[in-house]
Amino acid sequence: QLVESGGGLVQAGKSLRLSCAASERTFSNGRTFSTTHWGWFRQAPGKERRFVAAIERSDRTWYSDSVKGRFTISRDNAESTVSLQMNNLEPEDTAVYYCAASFSGSLYYTGSYDYWGNGTLVTVSS
Repeated sequence: QLVESGGGLVQAGKSLRLSCAASERTFSNGRTFSTTHWGWFRQAPGKERRFVAAIERSDRTWYSDSVKGRFTISRDNAESTVSLQMNNLEPEDTAVYYCAASFSGSLYYTGSYDYWGNGTLVTVSS
């Protein structure tokens, strides 16, 4: 139901914009895109999946310390998409990036998310 796009190979210091599209406007529990919280996580090789950014249905945003000031999460309720603008990329940002939907709970934790995309790979070369 969730499809990420926009990943690729980029040099350090450059930018990428990831997008996540929801194929359905309504989830099985009756919640809609606009009433859902959204998050981005990433998983580097051999590492656990970690929180990157989240946007509440109120549009309040949250970021990990490692990306604060460089990444921006946004949502377009009309298009049912959530985006992650990534600027000044660093080699340490290399990972598979996942978008996910949450209906409740702390947005910092993977366990609070009910739907996940399959991920898009971002590789940052030095």
